[in-house]
Amino acid sequence: MIAGLLDGLFNGISIGAVLLLAALGLAIVFGLMNVINLAHGELIMLGAYTTFVVQNVCKLLGGPWFDLYIFPALVLAFVVAALVGLVLERGVIRYLYGRPLETLLATWGVSLILQQFVRSVNWVLVIEIACFCSLFFTAWWFLSRRSHLLRIRNRVLGMLLPLCLAIAIAIGTFLGETFKLAVTQPWFGAQNVDVTAPSWLRGGLALGGLQLPYVRLFIIGLTIVCVAGIYWFLQRSTWGLRIRAVTQNRSMSACLGIPTQKVDALTFALGSGLAGVAGCALSLLGSVGPNTGQNYIVDTFMVVVVGGVGKLGGSVLAALAIGTATYLLGSGTLALLFLPVKPLADFFTFFANTSMAKVMVFVLIIAFLQVRPGGIFPQKGRAVDA
Repeated sequence: MIAGLLDGLFNGISIGAVLLLAALGLAIVFGLMNVINLAHGELIMLGAYTTFVVQNVCKLLGGPWFDLYIFPALVLAFVVAALVGLVLERGVIRYLYGRPLETLLATWGVSLILQQFVRSVNWVLVIEIACFCSLFFTAWWFLSRRSHLLRIRNRVLGMLLPLCLAIAIAIGTFLGETFKLAVTQPWFGAQNVDVTAPSWLRGGLALGGLQLPYVRLFIIGLTIVCVAGIYWFLQRSTWGLRIRAVTQNRSMSACLGIPTQKVDALTFALGSGLAGVAGCALSLLGSVGPNTGQNYIVDTFMVVVVGGVGKLGGSVLAALAIGTATYLLGSGTLALLFLPVKPLADFFTFFANTSMAKVMVFVLIIAFLQVRPGGIFPQKGRAVDA
């Protein structure tokens, strides 16, 4: 009985670590910037697919590269997701600050685009996107450097947009037919792909009567490192001070010379990069598919809301509590603990599966938010008044 409870607690904590790792980026974007980013799950998915690509490259290299691929995969997953997040913030989000409904709809549309992009990306599509970006943003840069053209820049860009798109499609079609790229299968497709853990992450650590998987221990350790790094960055670094200042009072920060637009871009890129790291870690636990991020987006929002918007410590407690409660309910551990008390045992047995356990956790969260609508650590001071 005790061994089963300890095993349940470890598995619950490991699930909580996974949720926390996935929610860290959202805690920054939603908590500090007050932006509802429904594409956060797709940023997690991009991190997972980056890990898959790095794994295959290291397999081709052979030797010890495969056993070490997880470390460059973590870095590249962060970079790829951060760059996509930066483009999303500069191209979409920056125009929608203070308009939560429009932001929600726009990021939902971006999430659908990213899902379809992963399903159908191939060499032709990559060539077309590269050509379009080269033509359009070169024109943007040229017009921005000519002061006498600033008045008509938006009108010219509006005309150049379909023209650059048509040229890019023509170039992609021509190269695809010339080099037989048009018949190339999509890189990933709609089916799930598998990421194999390095040999040193297989197996588990025997501790008494428990078997602690190395993968779960690695994810817990990675989560601790990420939380400590984010805390240090926000509390000790210059840019962390600027982020907290802009969060508290944007107008006063701008008056003091803080580049608020750069702070917004950095914050969003940081939160997106952390989503990529979460995707890298999650790829070790199961197959990766276009819908991978959708499996975690609701849970990550729950972690941030229950912990308290903008509160890193609250997110840690909420993730551990939600993960532990979900596993103890879904695995039937609580039903076994209350076996001597038949009514309670029957009650917890009814919820002893994954779907019903989530229902019970949702009910508990709703009840908790009725008592503490601000979460475990509610906001105080100017952040609430804003």
